[in-house]
Parts: sequence; structure tokens; C-alpha cells
Amino acid sequence: MNAPRRVVISGLGVLSSIGLGADAYATGLRTGRNGAKPITSFDTTGFGHGTGTEITDFTAAEWLRRADPATLGRAAQLSAAAARLAVEDAGLPDSALRRRTLVSVGTTDGESQDLDTLAAQQVRRGPEHMDRRLAGRVSAGRLAAGIVHELGLADTEAMTIGTACAAGNYAIGSGVDAIRAGDVDLALCGGVDAMCRKTFTGFYRLGAVAPDTCRPFDRDREGILPGEGAAILVLESLSAARARNARVYAEVLGYGLNCDALSPVAPDKATLAECMRLAQTDAGVRPEDVDFVSAHGTGTRANDLTEANAIREVFDRPPPVVSIKSMLGHTMGAASALSVAAGALAITKGFIPPTINHRHTDPECDVDCVPNVARTASVDVVQNNALAFGGNNCVVILGRCE
Repeated sequence: MNAPRRVVISGLGVLSSIGLGADAYATGLRTGRNGAKPITSFDTTGFGHGTGTEITDFTAAEWLRRADPATLGRAAQLSAAAARLAVEDAGLPDSALRRRTLVSVGTTDGESQDLDTLAAQQVRRGPEHMDRRLAGRVSAGRLAAGIVHELGLADTEAMTIGTACAAGNYAIGSGVDAIRAGDVDLALCGGVDAMCRKTFTGFYRLGAVAPDTCRPFDRDREGILPGEGAAILVLESLSAARARNARVYAEVLGYGLNCDALSPVAPDKATLAECMRLAQTDAGVRPEDVDFVSAHGTGTRANDLTEANAIREVFDRPPPVVSIKSMLGHTMGAASALSVAAGALAITKGFIPPTINHRHTDPECDVDCVPNVARTASVDVVQNNALAFGGNNCVVILGRCE
């Protein structure tokens, strides 16, 4: 039996509230840019506060070459544009896009803005008055299919994964499996979600939305900031990347996933710790090899404490534990994919991103969250945690590619 192929990241397509494109995103991470601003996607009248992390400088027509933006909802536009950025960043010629390809996209809300609009139309005027154009583009499958259309892919399997806030990592894991096994030559994987009234309202009613900023691991943390974004990664075998002299950001050393289904919303320390161990075993690394953990780090009381305790269960001496959600907000299905992209950039550019908005570390969490200012560092191994409602956990581990 042939050994599994080594899997590398050779292209990054990132759309976020702190930067569009890999270089701008890296600058945003390194400088601790805060994407928080008043929400404009929907009317927040009646809510006590309405801060989020929207992308305000994205116009789909400026980014898409083949797909008609009018046929795609906001999330599919972000997904297709991020994929276009990723293949350009990877330097892939059109001929490479004719190879066997997997497109795997994770999401929490699917085409959320269109669903919000259709729901309002149904309530106010009845189902017969719902916009058929919007109804025709709400399928979550279009988040992956839009990439296929935009890039003119041929021999392609396309799928959308809905494991909520861990979905981006799940999608990347599916790409790793396909490349390792030799089932495909190329994988375009990641996550996407658009700002959504439904999700904002749900978290608000749970008392989990912060009024101004997200403060993960802080004593005074007040919750998440809902956001939007997309990150699509180009995955290919190391041998294929070397054959075309491609730049390699990082190697995907391994991943682990599990689902405890113990609670619809509450994370479980033991299950998360086990997921970290599964990932480290698959990656062939020891806890002491990890240079920093990119935490799920939502800024809620329960998540941060449970995750910190799980990390201490796995690591005798935990490395720095950072949360880029302090900058990006919680981008739902895009969150873990954006975090993998951040880890790849950290390895390439030699820094550990900060946890901004930090004032006083919660003594119950007791982690080095790299408060407020990035650190210059030689980074060889990054662990990226993702937790989701329903007990869906997925941890991805990246390493410097030698």
C-alpha cells in the first residue's frame, strides 16, 4: 500500500472584515485590526445594541469573472470570490482546474440573507408573494456549486457541510482525506457565512452578543460579535506543489473530529480534549511541539472556560492560546477556515496573532492569550480548535513545510 500523500496549502482566498486577500488579512492580523462596527445588513432597531463585523468593502461584480452575481446570494458571492482569490494566489493555470477536484464548503446559515428576506415576505404578505428569484438561490449547495461555476471546473465533486461553527475545519478535513488517498488532485476547501438577522437575533436572545467588542478569555467578556466572511484554501499534494514550483504556506499535518451530542449548545471539556488528542495523533505531533493554539475563543463565559480547561488537560504547559475572533467576530461557518488561514500566514510570516480588546485575563481561564499586540516568533506548528453546537468538534494542525 502506498503511503498517504502529504497535503499542503498553496493558495489562500480570504474575505474578512479586517482585510480582503491574503496580504491584507495578514496585515490586519498582525496589527490587531478590529472589524467591529454598527450592523448595516439589517435594521437593528429594537435591539439594545447592534454591533457586528461586516465586510463593507466587497462588491461581487468586482471580484467575479464568470458567475453572474445576481444569480448568487451574499454567501455564495463571498464563497465564489474567495475561491477565485485562492486559485490566483496559488498561481494555478486554467489547465490545472481541469484536474480531479473536490470543492468542500462549510457553513452555519447557508444563504442566510435571502432566507431572512423570504421569511419576512411570507410573514407580511403570504407565501404567494415570496420572491421567486431569491427562492431559487437559497439552496446551501450553491455555496459550493457557485465555486464550480465561477472557476469553470470540470471533473469535480462539490459539497456543502453544515456542521455549524466547526464546518470550515470539517470541510478542510474532507479535502485532506481526498488528497491523501489520491482520490482528487486538487481541493478547494473552507467556509463561508454572511451576516444574518436570524443568527444575530438567536444569540441576542441567549444573552450571548457583546454590546461593543469581543473579549475572549477576559474577566469582563460579554459574548460574541456576529460577523461574516469567507476563506477558501487550495490544497494539493506536496509532490504536485513542488512539481510546479508553487509557494507553500504550510502543510496540513492532520486533523481530528468527534461529536458528543450531549447538549445543543454547551461544549464538553472531555470531548474537546479527546478531539485535540486525536488531531495530534493524526498529525504525528506531541503537545510540546505546538507553538500556539488558535482557539475557538468566542468570548462567551462557557466556551472560553471549557476550552481553556480542555487545553490544560491536554498540555502540561499550554503554549500561547489566542482568539482571532477578538478581531473578526464570530463568522460562524467561516470561522475555523479563517483561523486555518491565519495559522498558515503565521507560519509563513513569523508571528503569533494577538487577542485584542484584552484588559484582565480571567483567572479561571489562565491562558497566555497574547494580549493586544502580536508577537514576532518562529512558528512551526499551529493547532486550530473549532467547536460547534450539537457537540461537533474539529481540530486541524498545521506545520511548517520542509
